[in-house]
Amino acid sequence: MGQDHIRYDILAQDALRGVIRKVLSEVAATGSLPADHHFFITFLTQAPGVRISQHLKAKYPEQMTIVVQHQFWELKVTETYFEIGLSFSDKPEKLTVPFAAVRGFYDPSVNFELEFDVAMGEAEEEESAEITAYPVSEDGSPAAEAPKDGESKAGGSVVSLDAFRKKN
Repeated sequence: MGQDHIRYDILAQDALRGVIRKVLSEVAATGSLPADHHFFITFLTQAPGVRISQHLKAKYPEQMTIVVQHQFWELKVTETYFEIGLSFSDKPEKLTVPFAAVRGFYDPSVNFELEFDVAMGEAEEEESAEITAYPVSEDGSPAAEAPKDGESKAGGSVVSLDAFRKKN
């Protein structure tokens, strides 16, 4: 197998992050979420471009999960990041999160989840390419235990894009 000069792994990650970008853009345009949809978004707090208060960085030194549901404001979405206002313990905060820092996106109303294996501090082109998209349990929560290698929460196989990349 030849060397991947096209970098399908990066293209696939960008495409899946585009799903998040598109969904958030639609919510920003309307100002609310449709029906029962709501989102859990997990991101690395120390990733380049992430802007959160020092208080939140101290409380979540590696990663944090935000919930976009009823109480959010000033959602702004660009090609590379989103900004959102949320309340933490009744204190308003503005967060800026690059899409490259997102590790997970979950909409429990339809059991849809995307996971990205993002390592902190890696250059974008060196980012790990393991991506997993799968439904979760009927009650809308992720499965209690992580899947074993080669298995998904839905019982099928999870294939890392790294498996298709030529090793040097």
